[in-house]
Amino acid sequence: MCGIIGYVGEKPAVEIIKASLIRLEYRGYDSAGIATFSGSSIHVCKDKGMVAEVIKQCSSTNLPGNIGIGHVRWATHGGVTRENAHPHCD
Repeated sequence: MCGIIGYVGEKPAVEIIKASLIRLEYRGYDSAGIATFSGSSIHVCKDKGMVAEVIKQCSSTNLPGNIGIGHVRWATHGGVTRENAHPHCD
């Protein structure tokens, strides 16, 4: 089971998304991540592990912008690794 949250607004996205991911924890997870958009760049912070531990790495400094998504993942395909944590970028 996975959970996804999105935000577009006037406030910095990262803090709103972090609070939302914590609310999604009960659904099951093995990794979490956040991506924000600022200017013409996408910024990503993700890792395997508990949501509370992963989001400690994510701040408005490394995730600027007021547009973003957050994702918690329960692996149903692929190993529990940082590379498999969402969101993915291409």
